[in-house]
Amino acid sequence: MPAYHSSLMDPDTELIGNMALLPIRSQFKGPAPRETKDTDTVDEDLDIRISVYVSECLKELQKCNSKSQGEKEMYTLGITNFPIPGEPGFPLNAMYPKPANKQEDEVMRAYLQHLRQETGLRLCEKVFDPQNDKHCKWWTCFVKRQFMLGSLNWRGTQTITT
Repeated sequence: MPAYHSSLMDPDTELIGNMALLPIRSQFKGPAPRETKDTDTVDEDLDIRISVYVSECLKELQKCNSKSQGEKEMYTLGITNFPIPGEPGFPLNAMYPKPANKQEDEVMRAYLQHLRQETGLRLCEKVFDPQNDKHCKWWTCFVKRQFMLGSLNWRGTQTITT
């Protein structure tokens, strides 16, 4: 399967260590450019790329009794310390070089945190039924699945079983 390339990527997109800083339609502050279109990188990510993080979010959301509780848990998970490329525990170290300097390190960490926060918030919109504030069984059924035989614990380190 060929590598996935975002439809939001253009020649002027800033790269930090092989990672594109794509626009995000967000209420959180971060280094990502603001998106004004209906679709942004988080929408694409929910469809394709951030499967490992989404599966960890779903594990946490399964324990929540309401959307508001889920949003609080997703905020906590989003800001929890996590490894970035080049650090032990980052699940895709083979694909992303570590940041070249301290400034790139800070921008990358802020960008990934921005993505995590926005992903968790939007996932709550999908997981909880607005009619009764209960879990949608079609999303929570994925809690039992693992992506590439790996998982993250909620502290941000990954374990891969082979």
